[in-house]
Parts: sequence; structure tokens; C-alpha cells
Amino acid sequence: MTVDITKDMRFSPAFKYIDDGKEHGVLSPFAPQTMHLKKGEIIAEGFKPLECDIKMLKDVAVTLRDGVTIYVDIFLPEHATKVPTLIAWSPYGKSAGTAPRYKNLFNMLGMGNQWNSGLTKFEGPDPSYWCSHGYAVCNPDMRGIAHSHGNTTMLGSQEAQDGYDLIEWIASQDWSNGKTALTGTSYLTWSQWFIAAEQPPHLTCINPTEGLSDAYRDLAFVGGIPDKNFINRLQVNHVSATGAKREDMTLEMDSYPNADAPIWQDKIAKAQNITVPAYVIASYSNTLHTMGTFRAWRMLGSKEKWLRIHDRQEWPFYYDEANREKLRLFFDYYLLNKKDNGWDETPAVQYTVIDLEGHNETDIPAKTFPPQNSHLKKYYFDARSRTLSGKATLEDQPIAIPTDGLPGRVSFQMTFDKETTFVGYPKAKLFMEVKDYDDMDVFVWVQKLDARGNVLSEFVVPNHGAALQDFTQDGASTLRYKGSWGRLRASRRHLDENLSTDEIPAYSFDRTEKLSPNEIVPLDIILSPLGLRYYPGETLRIVISTKDELGSIMPGTPGCTPDNKGTHILHTGGKWASYLQLPLIQ
Repeated sequence: MTVDITKDMRFSPAFKYIDDGKEHGVLSPFAPQTMHLKKGEIIAEGFKPLECDIKMLKDVAVTLRDGVTIYVDIFLPEHATKVPTLIAWSPYGKSAGTAPRYKNLFNMLGMGNQWNSGLTKFEGPDPSYWCSHGYAVCNPDMRGIAHSHGNTTMLGSQEAQDGYDLIEWIASQDWSNGKTALTGTSYLTWSQWFIAAEQPPHLTCINPTEGLSDAYRDLAFVGGIPDKNFINRLQVNHVSATGAKREDMTLEMDSYPNADAPIWQDKIAKAQNITVPAYVIASYSNTLHTMGTFRAWRMLGSKEKWLRIHDRQEWPFYYDEANREKLRLFFDYYLLNKKDNGWDETPAVQYTVIDLEGHNETDIPAKTFPPQNSHLKKYYFDARSRTLSGKATLEDQPIAIPTDGLPGRVSFQMTFDKETTFVGYPKAKLFMEVKDYDDMDVFVWVQKLDARGNVLSEFVVPNHGAALQDFTQDGASTLRYKGSWGRLRASRRHLDENLSTDEIPAYSFDRTEKLSPNEIVPLDIILSPLGLRYYPGETLRIVISTKDELGSIMPGTPGCTPDNKGTHILHTGGKWASYLQLPLIQ
């Protein structure tokens, strides 16, 4: 491998690649060749017929700078000469569009599979659509995946350099017009931050659609609380037919508990180094991706950048026909030089306001996020009335929250007498101590209650059936939006003086500061960005809990396990005036 950081990595054997033409899709068996796919052809039962004739360059070998060979599939318009290329970089199988696991996933979400051709790499662009509009699509199996050589790493500088090498290889091919773009959701966005920061000369633009940007803060230790569960789910995708090893992030969590370790520093996207045009897609609702997407957006070095905040889960949004057409305007403008298509008139920011009652307001134009008419307002906790107020109480009224019994939480409310909208970055400032222990895992949740006191939420996927109700009631938080949230381990509360602001706290996670008996500590808890509207008679409720109220990220994956014992004490007045800070629109 070419990067020094690999010496600090921890590796485990990759999972076995089953090359039977079923497990990883009907086109997965290794067979380098040129295939000619015809318009109207159906790749597999249940998928959409191809929209045009496609030339598929299957299992093409690409040599990286250190001599390692990876394999890619290239989809070209049949009679193309010079075309731009869209790249879907991830560990998910390049030929796995018809794999049972993905068919089952999209059926579970209520999307079905008729929205794509079956050539679509998971979370990537559909070659059928894009080839019909004059584009090539490149689906790579990255280092160590399937038949590609080397050992698999999980983002950072190694993947960034490998992506750089692939881009420059594509630009040298006789069918390429020399322009490339990165696109896709989730992992395919995460990789975009890293590859684009390497500044490949032939990378023209990027389309990050919801993806975390810091492995430590967004995945392994959210709020300083370790959680291996979803990482284990991700790493199952590291399958090899060559006996490769895979970087094991769960072992690295044990070896390197602090964020200043080189292994974690290598997994922070350097978005400030990205200079190409960027069309960034975000949402308030994705408990895995929201924080990292907004952070990368704020740091982006691109002079030409757009932010669109939607109200759905990333997959139904990305594959929606109207949204795909909007994306094509962006790509046509930069990759096909169609400078008269109106893309340059797109607002720099388009945000959404959610009301959780079916009347969301989407694509609101703005110059910035938060919009310029948003300002920060503090709402203080009143322990006697359990309300939120514009003024702090003069005396402290502590509230005990037991960690070993019900309810294990405390909440405060305020009811609005007029329509009130919040758009931007909220936070909670809590003054807390713990009895009979030396640490606290604190979870915060901002809810909306209707005029009758019912807690509101909103599905962001098409399926609203009984099974999904079950999964999302206490978990599967990326599929059902329940409000702004945040969490923090008290011993990891130290703020990064260089990055933290009053609006957006940022933690260093480079030290552990256990709590002493009777020690009251300030906790600045960053909450996920929000755009939320309350109508007269409706109520905002903030919950401070000893447990993960939102639960798991996806069905079948447990949520994090708190390290809580003893009794948490929340202080609410005098010099310990805890409050919720919200971005109020005026």
C-alpha cells in the first residue's frame, strides 16, 4: 500500500466472496469482456427495461500507483465517442444491483425495484438513465473487494489516492472527454469528500448526497460514546475472492480511543481542500449522515457550491425522477458544457421547513444556511413548572434522574401562541452532576407535540406499514424523523477551542475527564440541524435522557449501549441555568 497510515491499521480476514451469479447479482461472475446490452432488455425480473443500447466493459483491470490491480465495470452509450464519466466509489459490489439483499431492502422501504435497471450499484447512479443522456458510468470494486487485489481500507487517504488514480485512468481512455464526477449517497458521499480533497486534475465536480465526514465523530464515537454495532454491519460488505484482509474499525476503536490518534485524523475529510463545484444534498432526518453532511458543507473550499435540504430519506430522494433531472442540469452544465440550461440561476441554498403534519415547505431559496433571518434564542429550564422560558430562574432547582429505573428521563415544554419556525443549528447547554458514579452518557431529543399533546413524527420512506411501524417506533431512526437530537459522554465534554463556537459546539475528544463527587460540569451538546414549524397551540418538548431514545440507525442493528450508573442531577437555575438554544426565524 502507498500510505504510511496503514501501519497503524488493524486488519481482520475479509468475508468470503460467493461468485455464484446470485449472492452478488446476475452480472457478478468474473468474466472480462465487452457486452452489448440492448434497449428494452431486462437484466433481471422485476427491474426496469434498459432505456438505450449500452456497451458494458466488464471487469476491466485498472493499475493503481503502487501496482495493485482493481477491477471496474464501465457502462457507455453504445455509439459514444467522447463522454464524461460518473463514478460510484464504495465497497459495495460493482455488479450487485440485482443482489437479493438490495432487492429485499428496497422492497422493505416500499420503493420496489422498478425505479432502476438492475445495473445500478447500491447507492449509485443508474447506468441506464445516464447512458441514455450521454454519460458513462464507472462502478469500481475498490482495493480488496471481490476480485480486486490488495487489502481493503475503510476510507481515509488510501481510498482517496486510489480514487484519484481511477479518475486519472478514466480521463486517459479513448472514450472519455476528460471530465469526471463523483456521485451517490451514503458511503458514496463519504468517499467523495476524501477523493475530491486530493484534487485529481480531471475531477470536474461532485454531488455528495448525504454522507458522514468524520469516522470518529459521525460513526465510531458519536458524542464520545462508542458504538460498534453499525460498523459491524458495514464491514460485512468487505468480501474478497482473493483472500484479502479488511481494515477492522472495531479493533481500531479498542486500540485508539481518542480522536487525536493518527488513524482517526486520517479519517477526517479535509473538505476545505475541495475546490471543484459541489451540489450537496442534506436532510435533517438522517441520524447517520446529517451531522457530517452539514459539517462538510460548512467547511467546503469550493467557490461554486449549492446546498439542498430535503424532507425524505436519501434513497427515495436520489432516485426520484424530478430530483434526478435537477441533478442532470448540474452535471450537464459542468460535464457537457451546457452553459445555457439555467443551472447558474439555482439558489445557493434551498432548505425545507417540516411541520410533521403533511404540510412541509420545501426548496425555500436562501443565500446562506441558516438563512439570514434566523437568530439564536435561549429558552431556560424551569424545574418547578417543567417549562421553558425566556428568562432563567434566580435559584437553582436540581432534578434527579435515576439511571436504573423509570422513567430515566426528564423533560420541559413550551406551548406556542403563534406560528413559530426554527431553522438552523440548535444546542443544549446543560449543567449536570452524577451521584455514585464518575461519568454520564446524556441523550437529548427535541420533539413536536400537537395541540392534544401527541408526539409527532414523520416517515421519510414510502412504506408506512405495520412492520415498519414496529421497526421505527424505538429504532430505525433514519427511516422516520422524530426531531432534532444529540448526545454526549460527560467525560468527553472538552471543547475544541479552534473549532467550537457558541452556535455549534465541537469537541476535541482527545482526553477523558471523569467527574468527581459533587462536581457540576457544563455540557454543550450539539443537536442536529433543524427546520421545524410549530402552529398555535402546539408544544415543543425537550427530553434529557439516560438512554438512547431514538434507538438504532437501521432495522436489525442495535443502538448504542450507554455507560450509566447512579443518579444524574440536572441543575436548572441561578449560576447553573441550563437552557435550549434554538435558531428562531423572524
